[in-house]
Amino acid sequence: MPNIINKTDILKVLDRISHAELMATMERSFTSYTSGEATVPPVGSLEFEKPPGGVHIKYGYLTTSPYYVIKIASGFYDNPKIGLPGSNGLNLVFRQETGELEAILLDEGYLTDLRTALAGAVVAKHFAPPQVDRIGIVGTGLQARMQLEQIAQVTNCREVIVWGRSAEKVETYRHDMETKGFNVSTTLNAADLTATCNLIITATPSKKPILPAGLRPGTLVIAMGADTPGKQELDVTILENADLIVLDSNSQCSHHGEIHKAWADGLLHEDQLIEIGGVLMAKERFNRIPNNIIVADLTGIATQDMLISELVLSELNK
Repeated sequence: MPNIINKTDILKVLDRISHAELMATMERSFTSYTSGEATVPPVGSLEFEKPPGGVHIKYGYLTTSPYYVIKIASGFYDNPKIGLPGSNGLNLVFRQETGELEAILLDEGYLTDLRTALAGAVVAKHFAPPQVDRIGIVGTGLQARMQLEQIAQVTNCREVIVWGRSAEKVETYRHDMETKGFNVSTTLNAADLTATCNLIITATPSKKPILPAGLRPGTLVIAMGADTPGKQELDVTILENADLIVLDSNSQCSHHGEIHKAWADGLLHEDQLIEIGGVLMAKERFNRIPNNIIVADLTGIATQDMLISELVLSELNK
């Protein structure tokens, strides 16, 4: 029988793993994807309208790993209205040699949420301006919270402004995040973020642009909400004017990431685009040009699910 590990036990295991090791694991997820070490088929997805939601199936293997992993993660946006979490899922870990099911990680979607937030922190670590004046958050849900918590590990900035669709949601967010040491202002006007922030994270399932053009010079935008065709969080002018757009996956982002509409319309050029893994593999450290605007398009890559699953199993078996 496979080892069945529930969320409670997974959280206990994660408590034993340092943040530095988690970050290193996510950095390796980018480099292993770009280097060709990983075999990653196209993402499987199911989209639902009534109620609104979606399911992603990501899977693959690393040539250096004893496992292959199939991750199933769902997001149903109306669940909180009926007292259920918005996300759920599990990771299935199989042995490469035999195809035997080694473990079922019944994480209820937590590992997906964590690796997504850690990926944002990796981007902030390598691409954010040296001095972050204020962090802007677009969205008030779970990922909007986890992104801020993880990015706080790589920047000293605790000044935050959050945009949401309702005064009640942004006020709840403000209260919750201030208990964690942040100084949070709220707004219903997303232009307040572009005017005052030089690090902005967008974390919504929006199908029309929320963040307007007019970024401050030197701003980093981490766009992680657009992960299926039709979603879009940024005014297309932001992408057109970006000096650099870093991608977790060229193929995924051009198909269903933040850039997919602009790319299909011929508004971007290849000189703007580079995979994050390519930057991290470069022998010379990335040197940020002070006034350059950088956009990160994160769709979530299967190597993240593979490596965080392997890390949890490794720690569990110590």
